[in-house]
Amino acid sequence: MRILLVEDNLTLAQSLSRALTQAGFTVDTMHNGSDADSVLRTQDYALAILDLGLPKLDGWEVLKRMRARKQRMPVLILTAHGSVEDRVRGLDLGADDYLAKPFDLSELEARARALIRRSHGLENAQISCGPLWYDSISRVFSIGDAPLSLTPREHEVLEVLMLRGGKAVSKDALWEKIAGLDDQASADAVEIYVHRLRKKLDGSGVGIVTLRGLGYLLQAK
Repeated sequence: MRILLVEDNLTLAQSLSRALTQAGFTVDTMHNGSDADSVLRTQDYALAILDLGLPKLDGWEVLKRMRARKQRMPVLILTAHGSVEDRVRGLDLGADDYLAKPFDLSELEARARALIRRSHGLENAQISCGPLWYDSISRVFSIGDAPLSLTPREHEVLEVLMLRGGKAVSKDALWEKIAGLDDQASADAVEIYVHRLRKKLDGSGVGIVTLRGLGYLLQAK
């Protein structure tokens, strides 16, 4: 899943981006509020992780503009203070969660996973589609008791389809949810990943179907 990290401390931003990438996320990083506001106007993310003390445009204003544009993606606020006043102000502006610095990376990853899961209306960490199971904590897919071996991109495509809960996702929307700003490939690459996934799911009792004009849908057979 693709997330936006907005943090002006370059060392911390690099560390967080590296950790989140290792946890399986595609991460776009911005270092000031103005750039974050610009990219949020055109890009779709599963989650925004937003520092408050940003140059050019502070985190409060970035959040305020997001919600004014009716963008519903979950927002996790990073703050050096974590005062009650800051928490109340952030929640009133539409933040979904808070994390005060310093924090443990494992907690950040856990909160990110939980926010993404809840944004799809899912409360349980384990999700199923027929015999296919997905553990959103370990981020492991399995068919029955057997783990499913996937490349990172195959995993991302299948994760998007699984979290959509039986709703079709267009090729372009799929690509936007997994590809970073620096990705050199195009949305046509999705067709390759879907083809490979179909082969790996063949005979399992679950598959990816193409709905003309709508996109791809994961469903039990």
